[in-house]
Formats: sequence, C-alpha cells, structure tokens
Amino acid sequence: MSQEPMRGMFPVLVTPFDDQDRIDDDGLRSVVEYNIDAGVHGVVIALATEVMKLTDAERSQVAQVVIDQTRGRVPVVVNTGAASTFATVQYSQQAEDLGATAVMGIPPGADVPADEKKGYFKAISDAVSVPIFVQEAGASLGGALLRQIAEESERVRYAKVENAPPPQKVYEAVQHGGDLVTVFGGASGTYLIEELRRGSQGTMPWPSHPRPFVQVWDHWQAGDETAAREVWEREIAPILRVGGLVHKEILYRKGIIKSPRWRSPQPAPLDDVGQRELDEVCERLGIS
Repeated sequence: MSQEPMRGMFPVLVTPFDDQDRIDDDGLRSVVEYNIDAGVHGVVIALATEVMKLTDAERSQVAQVVIDQTRGRVPVVVNTGAASTFATVQYSQQAEDLGATAVMGIPPGADVPADEKKGYFKAISDAVSVPIFVQEAGASLGGALLRQIAEESERVRYAKVENAPPPQKVYEAVQHGGDLVTVFGGASGTYLIEELRRGSQGTMPWPSHPRPFVQVWDHWQAGDETAAREVWEREIAPILRVGGLVHKEILYRKGIIKSPRWRSPQPAPLDDVGQRELDEVCERLGIS
C-alpha cells in the first residue's frame, strides 16, 4: 500500500448483527467490499461502528474481519478511544498488531486540563508505530492545542474535525495544522463542500451510499466545484435531510446486509412522515 498521506473518502463502517445480536462477519465483509467497489480511499472503524457497544473480544473481531477483507487495498483506520489513557493505549497496540493502518483517539472531556489531553495523545504516540488521528467530536481541542499535540506527539499527523460549526472548526484546524496535520471533516458529510473549500483533505461519511462521495471528491480534485456540488445536492443531501440513523436500512434495502438491526439501546425510529420520506428518497435514488 502507498505510504503517501491518507486523503479522500473514508467511510465509517457499520457492524451488522443477526437476530441474536451476534456480529454478522459475512455482512461486515459485504459492507467492506461494497465500499471498496465504490472507489473509497479508506475505511474506518469508529463510533458509528458501534464500537462502544462491543466487548473487547468483539472489537478485535471487527477489526480483524475488516483488515482481512480489505487485503491491503485501502487503509484501515481504527478508533481505539476509551475512558482511560491506559485502555486507549492497549486498544491502539492491539489494533496495530492486527494490521491497522492508523488509529484514532477521542480527546478527554472538556473538563480535562490541556496537559492531560496532550499526555493522552503522547502516550498513544509512544506506544505505536502507525499514524494517529485526533477525532474532535464533542470534546473540542481547538486549532492551537491540536498543533501543540502534533508537535509533541510524533505519530499524531491527522485530525477528524466535526465539532460545531464544522466548516469553521475545520478551517481553524487547517490553519493551525499547516503541513503537520492532515485535516478530515466528518458529521456524515453534511458540510463536505464547505469543508473542502476550507482545506479539508477528505471526510468520513456513512458507508450506505459511498459512490456519490467518491464522485464529489473526483470532481473536486479535477477543479470542478459545480459538478461536485451537484452530486452532493442530488445524491447525498436527500439522505441527510431524512435524518435519523437510516444507513443500515439503506444497506439492507440494497441487499448488502441481511438485517438493519442496531444493538440496544437503539436509535429512535423514524416517525411515519420520516419513513415515507425515506421511501421517497430511496425510490428516487434507485435504492430498493
């Protein structure tokens, strides 16, 4: 695999479950293959993968299945965040041992001092030999602290920034990160065009409809912002507007997974109007 900096569309995978709440390995492999066939530039195991609902053994199981299925065709980023620095380091080492291309950590909460946050990432950096993503989701670091962390932690070279307002936070991270930190957007790709305008080098969307994200990226790289925005508005925005966690349902309708089941506690279902809106969007986009 190329050692060039990671850039582009890196969908966050979902974990399929059967009717007994067991991980569906074949379904997970199918999700990976579906996204690679769509041309994505990498795949991610993170919060949307329901990692916080998995046992330690299941976290390793999911990572192993995904890494095995990619067969080195695209990078695999594994979120190894935990409530303690010690546990995060352990998960990070395990992910590297399994063959992860990079790991991703979530900063400690807002009430944690900056030195503790820097120490958290320094500990991960000292424990692994793969690149590290800083995921800003909820607990915001800000551009200046992100830069300090990267300067003090050799392996911290990427950031996924999705705190509100995402475009402005991405721009702040880009300005402070300079040539040291490659910044990705997030937030399901909701602000993808605005983030690209501000210097983001990719995003981590849901894996339910990946090809349009790749098309947006390809148009953007070709310098055609108009075409990129048209694809986003036609193919991506309608799904985002439905709201809710509809992405397993979409993968189910496409025949990629056998069940749209989430592990409990499950997200709130769509109301009747939302369900009709999802049906209309799926019909318009040819999702059956």
